[in-house]
Amino acid sequence: MISYVLRRILYMIPMMIIISMVSFALIQLPPGDAVTYYEMRIREQGQSDVAIEMLDKMRERYGLDKPLPVQYWNWIKGFPQGDFGMSMVYEGLTVASIISERLLITIIVSVAALIISWGLAIPIGIYSATHKYTKADYALSFFAFIGMAIPHFMLAMLLMFFWVFVLGNTSVGGLFSPEYREAAWSWAKFFDLLYHLPIPVIVLGLATLAGTMRVMRGNLMDVLDQQYVMTARAKGLKERKVVFKHAVRIAINPLISRLGLELPNLLSGSIIVSIVLSLPMLGPIFQRALSGQDMYLAGTILLMLSWTLLLGNLIADILLAWADPRIRLD
Repeated sequence: MISYVLRRILYMIPMMIIISMVSFALIQLPPGDAVTYYEMRIREQGQSDVAIEMLDKMRERYGLDKPLPVQYWNWIKGFPQGDFGMSMVYEGLTVASIISERLLITIIVSVAALIISWGLAIPIGIYSATHKYTKADYALSFFAFIGMAIPHFMLAMLLMFFWVFVLGNTSVGGLFSPEYREAAWSWAKFFDLLYHLPIPVIVLGLATLAGTMRVMRGNLMDVLDQQYVMTARAKGLKERKVVFKHAVRIAINPLISRLGLELPNLLSGSIIVSIVLSLPMLGPIFQRALSGQDMYLAGTILLMLSWTLLLGNLIADILLAWADPRIRLD
């Protein structure tokens, strides 16, 4: 098992390097750079006499006067020490300090959405498969398709409308009340976070719940028609034991593989949701970094979102190897 995990980790290293190159290249595609954006912003404010020497010094300070391979190396070489460079739109702050403030909240919301959605989707999928073609099955399938079809941002706006105009809440958006936004962590702040969590968790988890429920339903329906399940029934085993001990254990394996895609999907979905709901997550700073052409901040966030796909696949491989020992011999 250990050798299997080590092999998977070794396979990830060249992929991480390639992803870093692609991320850096994507950030460089728009014309100009952060200094060009700064100059344009200054001129829009009516200051037409921008000193060329000052712009040149800014490019030199951020290394923008160097060739692209040198810029890439200056950015990537500090990664082992957790140094992702200096932000250009948040002057004086390091990329690591900016991301660390919001990464924990992003992970908490995404993991909460994943746990709740899977915790509901699996039993709903089992119920739907064992009661196929009934009114309850049709109703659950209908709501699953609705959940898969509604975009994250539209659902966020609908829930905000319901939260304010139907339930009568005055606080909308954000994860903390105004008095707790800058306060130190305490039990009161923690409970205030729990009070504001339902909307972002529902928005992020609904599509995952709907898709996982449909996959679980389809897999279990296929397994229930297998001969070994019919044999278990012919031996007189109770239907509950046949379903949960024999069928569900096999039908759930494809969901483990799907887990590798759910984590990056949730994190990427949280980018748009956090912008719509004004959440203190990675979305707003990613949007500002892209508009300001901050290649270090935007590139690092894009790189982290891409790396979560590798991390999710690694977790899925480990869980599959634990569930099915035959995989370790591949």
